[in-house]
Formats: sequence, structure tokens, C-alpha cells
Amino acid sequence: MLKDKNFLNEDNRNLSEVFRELQEAQKQNIELYNVTNQYKNTMHNNYEEINENKLNTSTKKTSSKKSSKQSYGPNDIYPSADLKLSHIITGCSILVIAMAILFPKNTSFKESYAKVEEPESITEYELNRHRLNMQNIISENSDMDKVKEQVVEEREVAFETTYTNNSTRPKGEEIVVQEGALGKDSVTAVKTYENGNFVEEIILGKESIEKPVEKIIDIGTSDFLAKHKVHLEDTMYLIDKANLKESADDSSNDVAEIKASLDVKLLELPNEEWCKVSFDSVEGYIKTSQLTSSHTTPNIVEKNRIQRILIKVNVDMELNKPSGLTLNDYKKVFTSLPGDTKKIFQDNYTVFYNIEKKYNINGIFLASMAIHESSWGTSQIATEKKNLFGYGSYDSTPYESSFEFDSYAEGIETVAKSLVKYYLNPSGTKIYDGETAAAWYYNGPTLIGVNTRYASDSDWHKKVYSYMELLYNRL
Repeated sequence: MLKDKNFLNEDNRNLSEVFRELQEAQKQNIELYNVTNQYKNTMHNNYEEINENKLNTSTKKTSSKKSSKQSYGPNDIYPSADLKLSHIITGCSILVIAMAILFPKNTSFKESYAKVEEPESITEYELNRHRLNMQNIISENSDMDKVKEQVVEEREVAFETTYTNNSTRPKGEEIVVQEGALGKDSVTAVKTYENGNFVEEIILGKESIEKPVEKIIDIGTSDFLAKHKVHLEDTMYLIDKANLKESADDSSNDVAEIKASLDVKLLELPNEEWCKVSFDSVEGYIKTSQLTSSHTTPNIVEKNRIQRILIKVNVDMELNKPSGLTLNDYKKVFTSLPGDTKKIFQDNYTVFYNIEKKYNINGIFLASMAIHESSWGTSQIATEKKNLFGYGSYDSTPYESSFEFDSYAEGIETVAKSLVKYYLNPSGTKIYDGETAAAWYYNGPTLIGVNTRYASDSDWHKKVYSYMELLYNRL
């Protein structure tokens, strides 16, 4: 039964309100049913009472006939007819009162039952734009506000990270030795949602698809490496001259002697006191306290460069190779030489440097040879002919037979070309200007080899070498 025509059209109505209205309607129907039954019972009782009265009346009439006759006038009302009409009126009154109570003015039969059957009312309900959302009503009023679902998902599995101490790395340094990788599992789970929000899950089972790969990180513990900011395979330098040992023991045999500032390659670090190094392909052990680094001693690199040049200086060194000195080195070597009173060599240090680069000849050797032959540029041939080498002279007529040049640079370059072509290189060696070495007087690219055919003095190579050591040591 509908309360009014907007029974299904009201906004903000949920299922609970609908149920309550239906219950109210049901109660009203029950009350109507009870009133109707009461009316029926009353009518039945009245009917029986009327019959009983009729029976009594009939009996009285019979008795009266036997005793005496009673007559009724035309205006008299029979008792039985009067009783029947009163009961009918009473029943109808009760029914009207019940209908007035149960069906107020706005809930008449006309506006309830009749309208349900009318097509116009049904059409009006169908056109309603505020139709009830039964899903929302059920969700809002249902006692089950939790939803569960079973899922099978592939999930990533985190990898573990392992840290290991490493005494061969600087203290505090972390190095990833092995990168980690995520694994993968197939997971069966029951998920619980409340009001659309995830609440919890229960894992029913897992199956490994791919195992994770462990991440490994080394943590350095060496104070020595941390102090000098170095690692294994890096270059270190000797603070002072030291001996390389066969083993990490003071009493072990010496393998080699290493001069100060020379570089070694760090190979192993068995402990914080000793380390294994390589010096020019010779391996051995040395105390860590005898080593330094470019970080700890910044100027050690320059010292090492000079030391590496000096270590190759000897009487048997090859002269058909550059000295390895820079232009600044030449300037340092030739500036303020004690024997260079006329400043000839100081003024021409760039000439010696450039000729070394151009003709691939040791410029220090060339300068030392000029110092020896000209007595520091003070000889008559050097002074008058700008010939620092006595080039072209013979023992019998040294001055007359010697060449004369317009400048010291011209004489230096002429002698350099002659040495490269005839004394320092084997026959066929490519030299300058597309030429090849003739090697007429070649006996090896050393001082002794040049001495063999260049000078009659057998000690000539020693004298020239002494000046070479003087110049090199000025580095």
C-alpha cells in the first residue's frame, strides 16, 4: 500500500526507510483485518440473537393462541424487524469509523490502490530522474560492510644486502662487489576491504618464480690506504732511499735498492706495516712507513719525474734519444752556470732544446760536448769563429782547419746533424728531412761509441760524461 504518489520518488530515501513504511502499512492492514473480523463476529452474534428472538416470539405466539389471541395494529412495528435494522446500522458505523482511522484524507483508496493501477502513475514513476540506487542502498544498509576476495599475484621479493670488512680498501670506503637483484614470487592471498578501503590480507601460499640475488658491499678498514687516498694497483713514492725485500721481514734478503722519490706500484697489503710493490718489474716487500702518495706529498710527482730522468743517466746511456727535459728544465739547468762566464750556454738553452726535438739527439750530451771542446766557450775557435766544437779542425792545424759560423746556433745545429747522420744511428735509419743515416763512423749510440772515431783522446767520453752529470744534477 502506498502512502502518497511520491512514495518512490523522494530523495535521500534508503532501504531502511522503505522497510519501515512497508511495516507500518502491514500493521495498518492487520488492524483493518482485526476490525473486519470483529465486525463479522458482531454481525454473527446479532444474527444468532435475532434468530433466537424469532424462536421465542414464535413460541409466545403459540402460547398466546392457546390462552388468548393478541392482535397488532397496522402502525405497530414488529420487534424482530426493529432489532435487525439497529444491528445493521451499528455495524456500518463501526466500519465507517475504522475506515476513517485507517485511511486518512491523504491516504484514500482513490489515491492509493486506484493510482497503482492507473497507467499514468506508472509512467510518472518511470520518468522519475531520481531513481533509487539499489546498489548504494544495499551497500549502506547491509550488515556485511566487509568484502573479501582471493587473488593470485606475482610479487617482487626484496634482496638482502651483506656487508663485509675488507682490509685492502681505505677505511670507511664502501664498494659494491655484487649488485643485488629482486626476486619474484607467485602469491595466493585473501584480501579484505571495508567500505572500499583495504584492511588486511591473509597469505594462503607462495611459490618462488625467481630467487633474489644478494647484494654484497665491501667496507674498507685500512688506515694506511685511507691516509694516503690510494688503492691497490695505484702508484706510490718512496720518501727516502730504501731496499726492496724478498718477504715482509726486516731480516729477509734485499731484492733491489730504490732511490728517494721513485715510484712503485702497490700490489698487496698483507697488514698495516708491510706491503708488496713492483719497481720496474721487480717485485718485493717494503714497509708502509717508507711510502707516500701524491695526495699526502703533492710535489712528489715532480720529484719523481726528475728522478726518473736521472736514474737513466749513465756513461752507457743511449744518445740518439731525447733527454726527457722540458724547456723549463733547460732553462733551470743552463741559468747561472758557474763556468759559463760569457753566458753563451745560458743564452742558447732554447737552441739545445729545439735541436733535441728536431733531430732526436740528447741535448744535454750536445751541450756537454760543446763545454768540453770550447772550455765553456772561452777557446779562440769558439770566440772568433763561433765554433763551440772545433768542428772540422785537425790536430796539426786546429784553428786553420776549423769551420767558422755566423752564430753559435748555426754551429750547434751543424754538429748535431753530423752526429745524427754519421755517428749515432745505424745505416739506413730514418733521420731528418727524409734522409737516412750513413753511419760512416757508427760504433754504437753511446759516449764510448762516439769516442771511437770522433776523438783521438781515449778518455774523451769520460770527460764529456762528467759535464753531463753536472748539468743533469742541476735539476
